[in-house]
Amino acid sequence: MTQINKFIREKLDAKSLRLLEAVNNPSLHAFIEDAVRLTEPDTIRVFSDSAEDIALIRQMALNGGGEHPLKTPGHTYHFDGPNDQGRDTFSTRYLLPKDMELGASLNSIDRTEGLEEVRGFLKGSMKGKTMLICFWCLCPTNSDFSISCVQITDSPYVAHSESILYRPGYEQFKKLPPDGEFFRFLHSEGETDENGCSIHWQKRRVYIDLIADTVYSVNTQYAGNTVGLKKLALRLAIQKASKEGWLAEHMFIMGVRGPRNRTTYFVGAFPSACGKTSTAMLPGQTIIGDDIAYFRKRNGRMYCANVEQGIFGIICDVNPDDDPVIYKALVTPGEVIFGNVLIADGKPYWEGMGCEIPERGINFQGEWYKGKKDAEGKEIPPSHKNARYTIRLSALDNLDPQADNPEGVPIGAVIYGGRDSDTLVPIEQAFNWTEGIITKGASIESETTAATLGQAGVRKFNIMANQDFVSIPLGRYIQNNLDFADGVSNPPPIFSVNYFLRDEKNEFLTGKLDKMVWLLWAERRAHNELDAIKTPTGWIPRYEDLVPLFREKLGKTYTKEAYQKQFTIRVDKLIEKFDRVEKIYRDKVPDTPQIVYDTFENVRQRLRAARRQYGPFISPFDLTA
Repeated sequence: MTQINKFIREKLDAKSLRLLEAVNNPSLHAFIEDAVRLTEPDTIRVFSDSAEDIALIRQMALNGGGEHPLKTPGHTYHFDGPNDQGRDTFSTRYLLPKDMELGASLNSIDRTEGLEEVRGFLKGSMKGKTMLICFWCLCPTNSDFSISCVQITDSPYVAHSESILYRPGYEQFKKLPPDGEFFRFLHSEGETDENGCSIHWQKRRVYIDLIADTVYSVNTQYAGNTVGLKKLALRLAIQKASKEGWLAEHMFIMGVRGPRNRTTYFVGAFPSACGKTSTAMLPGQTIIGDDIAYFRKRNGRMYCANVEQGIFGIICDVNPDDDPVIYKALVTPGEVIFGNVLIADGKPYWEGMGCEIPERGINFQGEWYKGKKDAEGKEIPPSHKNARYTIRLSALDNLDPQADNPEGVPIGAVIYGGRDSDTLVPIEQAFNWTEGIITKGASIESETTAATLGQAGVRKFNIMANQDFVSIPLGRYIQNNLDFADGVSNPPPIFSVNYFLRDEKNEFLTGKLDKMVWLLWAERRAHNELDAIKTPTGWIPRYEDLVPLFREKLGKTYTKEAYQKQFTIRVDKLIEKFDRVEKIYRDKVPDTPQIVYDTFENVRQRLRAARRQYGPFISPFDLTA
């Protein structure tokens, strides 16, 4: 039994003391002692995996810890302050020693300087408060995917959110050897106002110490900055995976239903607002995870597991027509946290929910009424555009039965998506793993919308839809993905999808549910059950294979005219795309592997040859003639 420092022992109740003493890991106890001396809490509470302890976390959140009950049993709401409504990309930085370089595209600060700054903000931040020490696990427990984590926070709301999003990890932590590695997170909301929101948001800092596998977060409550096991842990995991030969990706995992009750597991990466959630939640399919996946190799096959057991999702436009499964979970009694929505008469409301929104209530900025304006004269919406919900995946009717399998699930196909109005066809299969990683994943571009930057159609490069979270040089990240196929007897096929192709009238060429057909076609291709048409950049569907899928799955008549418009090869636009992406690599990624440039050139040569034969627009029917 570990001997606990007297300084800490005096702040623990008997149960918490027993729990800490049962963990034989000197690094953990050193981390806790340092955190206690730094933040100076009045008391310390340690939590185990028991249902009793998980329930206590929720009760603390409701008892002045950042949450309030709603009329529906189990539902609560939380408000972040008006200036704490999203991930703070400016203040989220890597702490790097002077001899460590990640590349100019990654936000960093000198480690010594950054530690001094963030620890200065954390100093005494928990005076008068209770420090909560929670143990969670990334991925299923007792698995080669598992990563043990400890979260120290003074926010019951943060702890409650993590109890929904992550698997309990105390018992697994106890099994770690004395020198066992783990991720550590220290958070303080800092001083709060009468609404329980962080006051000193200008001193908000989210610093990631890659040397010590530690994340520091202070003067913030928004979950993307404070629930450290989410995107902050992804940054730690990418670094760890790079050293150990596996992958940590910003991807969903879903089960696509094929013929004869077959389930093929797809992983998919999409930038924001490109259809990631709507793909993962397609009717009739199953979901394992919606956000982050770890990849491992076993016996010549690739496997993946969902890092989380819950969803921290954007609630705007979730309604019974477009998102029936999620909507049902959000209106059914059970554990749900609503964040930054409108509250009226004990009920949550958000924009796009499919019903009339009350004209008065309270939201993230206080009392609200229709037409209310902020200090700059802009009308305040009833709910924030980044308003969120937090639920367990087990609340969803379409949860896959293998979601918690410690072995993970075999990867049957990989898809990469983006928002593109004039270049890529709705779905295309890469010729092989290498071309898939380079021309589909490492070449993702996404057009902005007017709502995001005020100017529509600006293409933003986003490598593997993981640009914001990569914690290693981008060239190495690409090489790691390429090398992951080594030793795999039959690497899964890689597809690109694009749901946003438009015609000359600027109208979408595909319907909202057409993506169902694209994925069902890809599922059959993954099992070599359908032929395909060879283009300069990959394989596309044959018209005769899509017609029955549209008829049987969507009840639609699929015309040759629609097919031709969707799957015409736009040669000049494709050449422009690869020129554009290559320039980014040459200008900003000095360690780009040569095979990336060679692949781009091979693709361009194929496109030029096709243009000489067919012209700048190639009908898919010409390629089958």
